[in-house]
Order: sequence, then structure tokens, then C-alpha cells
Amino acid sequence: MSCRKLLPSLGLRASFMMSLILAMAPSVIAKDPTSENRGGALGQNLSASVVRIEVTDQEADYASPWNAGHIGGGIGSGFVIVAPNGKKRILTNAHVVSNARFITLTRERVSHPYTAHVEFIAHDCDLALLSVDDPAFFEGTVPLELGGVPLIESGVSVYGYPLGGERLSVTRGVVSKIDFDLYTHSGLDSHLVIQIDAAINPGNSGGPVLQDGKVVGVAFQGYSGEVAQNVGFMIPIPVIGRFLKDLSKGSYTVYTDLSIAFRPLLSPSSRKALGLPDDDRGVLVTDVHEKGSSHGFLRKGDVLLSIDSHPIASNGRVELDGQSVDMTEVVEQKFEGEKVRFNILRQGATSAVEFPMAGTWHLRMQGNAYDEKPRYLLHGGLLFQPLDRNFLNADSTADLRMKRAFEDFVEKHLYLQRPEIVVLSRILADPIHKECDGLRPGIVDSINGRKIRSLADVSTAFDQPARYDVVILEGIGSPIVLGREAALKANPRIMQTYSIPSPRNL
Repeated sequence: MSCRKLLPSLGLRASFMMSLILAMAPSVIAKDPTSENRGGALGQNLSASVVRIEVTDQEADYASPWNAGHIGGGIGSGFVIVAPNGKKRILTNAHVVSNARFITLTRERVSHPYTAHVEFIAHDCDLALLSVDDPAFFEGTVPLELGGVPLIESGVSVYGYPLGGERLSVTRGVVSKIDFDLYTHSGLDSHLVIQIDAAINPGNSGGPVLQDGKVVGVAFQGYSGEVAQNVGFMIPIPVIGRFLKDLSKGSYTVYTDLSIAFRPLLSPSSRKALGLPDDDRGVLVTDVHEKGSSHGFLRKGDVLLSIDSHPIASNGRVELDGQSVDMTEVVEQKFEGEKVRFNILRQGATSAVEFPMAGTWHLRMQGNAYDEKPRYLLHGGLLFQPLDRNFLNADSTADLRMKRAFEDFVEKHLYLQRPEIVVLSRILADPIHKECDGLRPGIVDSINGRKIRSLADVSTAFDQPARYDVVILEGIGSPIVLGREAALKANPRIMQTYSIPSPRNL
């Protein structure tokens, strides 16, 4: 059976990713970027605009969170733009420079590399802006201009340094689809994407996609497996433009979100039951998440008829700039505090609802995290960690209860009872455990009678005076009981045995 998976295209940072994506058609090496019109870039010397990015990174070790992490590296691409502050910068993908410890830039006809740094990074939309230590790097460079959204079936060209090559390369293709899709870098966020029938190979990530001499996208991920060949994806101008506009204030803030769930209203019987005419309009709100933008304004059971005066079709799409797009594209361009307006049907009566947009506080544990040190607490050989996607990615032995709690955290509103789900992730073998029952990983329910709602609660529980430490796991009948004095004596020994520099990182 064939499998299909979207993957970021920087595959050189993971050998398995390269082997998957190499099945795609190889890039066509540009003989001379100045010699002919490549995707409309007539007369432009692309070697003066597109750069090769080499990264040394360090990925955190969530299985042994006290470790510094694995040091690796890879190759990506980027290109010169004029940033909101009026200065030349390099635009690339966030996944190219995530967890970076050292970044160098090179370009054709320039012999030595230049050191760069991440100035701004947006993991939720997989974009980053780099500054260069030596301004001499930009001498002779040509910033690329941003264009618009290309039409379906129009031609584009992808520039970059795929497969670790030293020469600028180009693949050409046709725009085949414009839609919302998952951005695999975060593993959580979905935004507008453009599909093209050109291979996005490892190392292409961050390179410009051009049409008529202007940037219409940033290459960022492609399909692996046998289902889709010669298929790549680019981040389109609306997403790039929002990222750059956000930076004009000197910082980056995450996307806002409605924090609701809704379903289409295609069934005539469902529409009739709700009192809706047969006009192919409206979607049904099935959930509203607390502390999200919509809480207190929209309700479960509301029918959304329009958003910012754009009629909402029964499949959840609206007409925007002549294109049929998911209705969430309307709020994609909004920033914190900007208002959205709905016309709704509630209990048979129509009304207007307006409220300001805000970020999604409760969703982030289900996304990949970068540039962060793992949080943990070690006591008597028991290792406690927050449950999140990074932890699950590192722990292939996580039990079904942990995986279910992770999946249900938002959908079942588990965050109302506990802002964090804390797990006993490992037991580091030591003589203190030789007569201890119930030693196994699991979700922590309570410690010393205190309900555990965050990793800070674990610290508080062990900091309080006690003769015995009693750890109760969800669904486990036998508690874990350690003598407090014995645990305190064991801590230095365990840290020395396992080369652990600190017992906690909260």
C-alpha cells in the first residue's frame, strides 16, 4: 500500500527525508540564469538574489531532556528582499533555520561564506527573516519584488540549491491548485498553499518561486511516497505579506484564530430543521473553545451566514478576490485586536456579532516546538515531563492513555481541568526502587494529595514537607510510594550515575 505524506523540503537535515523525496523528478540546472527568461525573470541575474544557506543545528532530546541535544545540519535556500525596515534581508523558511546554532550564507561568484542570524522567525507559517553580520554581503545583490497570486495553469519557476548543490538550480512547473492545507513544520497550522507540478527537492526550501520576474511564493514542502510525483508546494504571497506586515512593528506575533469547530450544511433536511432556506448558505458551529477569540460571542448551534459581509456557502467557503476560498482565509489576514463580523442565525432569529481576534493559547501543545529546552523535573529517579507533540515524537513507547489525552486535549476541552498534562515519562533504575510498586510511565493524577495541573504543581508537591511521596497515575491502581528522606539522598547519586547536570528545568 502506498503512503502519502507532506514533508518540508529541507530533507538534507534528515537522511530518511532525502530518500523519500529523491523519487521526485530531479531539478533542471540553469545553464545561465541571465541568458533567458526563466519563469518570467527576464534580464535578472538570479545569482545576485538567491542564496545558499548552510545551517548547523541542535535538536533537543526529549527522551533525555537534560542532554544538550543532537548536533546536525543541512542546506536550504533563501533570497534577498527589502524588509519592512527598508534594509536588505534574507527571506527563507523557518524549518531551514529552526534550532540553528550557526548559519552561513553563500552565493554564486562570491567565494567565502558570510555569517547570518535569525532576526525573526514564524513557526506557525514556516517563514524566517535573516540578517547578515557583514553588510558587505549585500553588495551587488538584487532584492526580489513580491508579486501576486498566480492563476491556475500559469507557469512558475522554483530557484534554489537542491540536494546540497553549489550551483543555482531551477525547476519549472504549472500552478495546479490553490487551497488551504497543513504546514508540516508546525504540524498544527493550516494556511493558504499553492500546489505546483514541479519537484520541491531537499535544499529547495526557502527558495523563491517566480513568475514574470516577481516572487509569487516560497518553496517549502513536497509529497513523499508513490502517490504523488512531481508535486510541490509553495507559501503564497498573502501569507508572506502578512508575515512581513507583522514585522513592521519590530516583532512577530502568531496568527489569530476563531477557535471554533463547524460543519457544512449540505443536507436539505438539516437545513430545513434549522429553519434555513434552500439557498446554499451557512455552516453550523459545533464547538466554541474557551479563551479563544469567539468565546462569549459565538455559541454552539449558531449558523454562520456571512463573515465580514462575505456570504458563507454551505461548504464553508467564501468568494474572496474572485477566488473561492475557505472562510478562515478572511481572518488569516487579521492581527491581534482587529475585529471580525458575522451575520448569524441563532434560535431562529438573525443577528450580527462582532468581536476582536486573539491568538490560540490552548492549541500549541499539539504543535511541534523549536528553539526551546525541554522542561522536566527529576525526583528519586522519577522523570516528569509535560505531554506535548515533541515528547510523543521522541517517545515511541508512550501508552494509549497518553496518546488519547494528547488528541483530546482541545477537542474534549481537557485544558479546562489542567493547563498541562504531566506524565511520568521514565524511571531511572536505582536501589531506591527495589521495593517500590506501580513503577511504570503514565499520566500523573496527583502527588501527595495535590492534583497535578502543570509541571509547576509537581515542583510544589515535592517541595512541601512530607515523610513519604505518593504518586498516583491515572488508571493505575497501585500508587508509587517513595520515602522522602531516601529520595533526597538518592537524587545526587542518580544524577551522578546518569550524568544529569540539573534535577529540573521548569
